Amino acid sequence: MIFCYIDESGTPDIPGNTSHYVLAGLAIPIHKWKNCEIEIQKLKNKYNLDHAEIHTGWLLWPYLEQSKITDFERLNYSTRKYEVEKYRNTELLRLQGPNTQKLYHKTKKNYKATNSYIHLTFDERKKFVKEIAALIGGWNFCRLFAECIDKIHFNPAVTPLTVDEQTFEQVVSRFEQYLKIYSKTSNDKKYGLLIHDNNDTVKKKHTEMMKGFHRSGTLWTTINNIIETPMFVDSQLTSMIQIADVCSYAIRRYLEKKRRLFV
Repeated sequence: MIFCYIDESGTPDIPGNTSHYVLAGLAIPIHKWKNCEIEIQKLKNKYNLDHAEIHTGWLLWPYLEQSKITDFERLNYSTRKYEVEKYRNTELLRLQGPNTQKLYHKTKKNYKATNSYIHLTFDERKKFVKEIAALIGGWNFCRLFAECIDKIHFNPAVTPLTVDEQTFEQVVSRFEQYLKIYSKTSNDKKYGLLIHDNNDTVKKKHTEMMKGFHRSGTLWTTINNIIETPMFVDSQLTSMIQIADVCSYAIRRYLEKKRRLFV
């Protein structure tokens, strides 16, 4: 059995706030799953991120308030966290006026999304993501599938599928082909299961699409090795979905910025 963990980067809306949309699937043999989890958790513990979700975009976001705290880099983790939270609470109180409600809610949302990482400097956060990427790169037993769409050149008038539907069909097709090839080389039929980030906007759509694929196949292949419809899980509680997030973010950054995750 092979698990394929799926996550996206960017928005499928046109135009949306990203030029590209990426859906990535990371395939892991079931007997390797536990070791992967242990390695990820060990790296999280190193940076005091034991219970934090790896959300690459937020990890690599610069936190302005850290630069306003004197000798921030020299402080220990608990003091850093205290000082950042104090600054943020002050800022939220300042924004609670009738003319700043929109900015208040946006700032509060940003603070909540990054709260798990505020004890780390920007360089430490970059180092953590780089080590995660190196860890994934060392997994020679895994396979990465991704569909990347440049929405500037995507014409909805000439395709029956939306951006997210097309990416899902492509990832499913490639995972199925991989399972068929793997089955032939090992003389043992390999089955796969899709495990998707629990996104309410795509859950029903992708479930129905997968049912259709089981009945009629995709544009590219019949479905004989992928079982069931996708399992939807909470990315906050599932490390391997978070790893798929690292992959999809890195691919989109490369496409949009024309450079690697770190330069």
